[in-house]
Amino acid sequence: MWKCPKCGRSFKKENQSHYCGKAPETVDEYILAQDEGIRDQLLSIRSVLKSELPDATEKISWSMPTYWKGHNIIHFAAAKKHIGLYPGPEAVEHFAEKLDQAGCPYSKGAIRIPCSVELPLSLIAEIAAWCRDTGNHP
Repeated sequence: MWKCPKCGRSFKKENQSHYCGKAPETVDEYILAQDEGIRDQLLSIRSVLKSELPDATEKISWSMPTYWKGHNIIHFAAAKKHIGLYPGPEAVEHFAEKLDQAGCPYSKGAIRIPCSVELPLSLIAEIAAWCRDTGNHP
């Protein structure tokens, strides 16, 4: 077991990535807490999601920005080397070929957008619209 020297939480993995401290209460607070280098990317994703999901409520759920309308529609979050987009397993399966073309690895329900690639904003918009229109959610 590894214990984080900052927050004191214990994890199975050495140097486990996690959020230390109080969870953010707003999306603005979440974005401002991230490293400066990734903030612009998070703001771009947020802008796309707001545009595609205008009737959704923006909130923090599972300590990450979430768009909600009766249920969670989509989440996003910063990590060390990527931005995670969480539209649910059906969306990931539906967009697998386009994600491969964009160079974005994925697993069941999660998409990892490497910080080293240009944000596929039009694909993110398409995924958000698909989640909105189909009712599939994480």
